[in-house]
Amino acid sequence: MTPEPPHTVAGPGSAYPTMLQQMGGISGIVASTIPVVVFVVANLLLDLRPAVIAALVSGVAIAGWRLARRQALQPAISGVFGVGIAAFLAYRSGEARAFYLPGLIYSAACGLTFLVSAAVRWPLAGVIWHGINGDGQGWRRDPRLLRAYTWATLLWALVFVARVVVQGLLYRYEEETWLGIARLAMGYPLVGVALLGTIWAVRRVRRAPLPAA
Repeated sequence: MTPEPPHTVAGPGSAYPTMLQQMGGISGIVASTIPVVVFVVANLLLDLRPAVIAALVSGVAIAGWRLARRQALQPAISGVFGVGIAAFLAYRSGEARAFYLPGLIYSAACGLTFLVSAAVRWPLAGVIWHGINGDGQGWRRDPRLLRAYTWATLLWALVFVARVVVQGLLYRYEEETWLGIARLAMGYPLVGVALLGTIWAVRRVRRAPLPAA
């Protein structure tokens, strides 16, 4: 009896969508964050209630736009769901800072998860990167790649920890305006730094000559 081949994650040409495709591509990732940006800006310029309404309206509008273009709705729905919870917390408490509480909890959970994944030698930077590209998880058999992704994972953990520390202090001292600014400043810019660090580490390993046997 012929043994079954090992299971691999499907590539871009396969019938199975990659992780990036499931998230709606780059546009889907950006779309899921737009309601948060709208709330931050509206709260800085207007007031809590208009900001909550603007965030919810923008989320619904993005979902309708993606539906009309027959694009994946999952990112837009996730964005509406997330901003809905944040808006509910802000509305119920009467404090704009409550809008950022789910993001703080999310960052804390991500930071802890990335640290644990590095400790158990399943660094999430590698798992997610190869999951997005549909390359499978065979990279773990290469100790150099495993080491590179471990350092990259620690860099991502540092990004999330920095968010929790900085934004957590601003949340505690009720600095709503600066909290909104920090949310934007520590969003895509820090993600870009961590992403560039991941790419640099992996390319450095792949370009290095193999050690002698």
